[in-house]
Amino acid sequence: MIAITRYRVPQGPEADDFQARIEPVLAALESSAGFRYGRLGRCVDEPDLWALVTEWEGAGYYRRALGAYEVRMAFIPLSALAIDEPGAYEVVKPG
Repeated sequence: MIAITRYRVPQGPEADDFQARIEPVLAALESSAGFRYGRLGRCVDEPDLWALVTEWEGAGYYRRALGAYEVRMAFIPLSALAIDEPGAYEVVKPG
């Protein structure tokens, strides 16, 4: 399954350090069971829109990873910037 969390990050100082602030989140997720890969992207047409995309062996692994203390401590401070929308997707055709 893939998980996509999109962030709306205002331009200015907050945007300048967003990548550095999300790197601990990705590092914590990478150490979780069932993690396959993760990427951070920034929208070409709307530079205040970012996406954290991760792939997991299954939804249970992803949900357990989000519950881990290290992940919560890194993720929660960024939640104010997250866009409230569904983010877990079942892969129906592998690439």
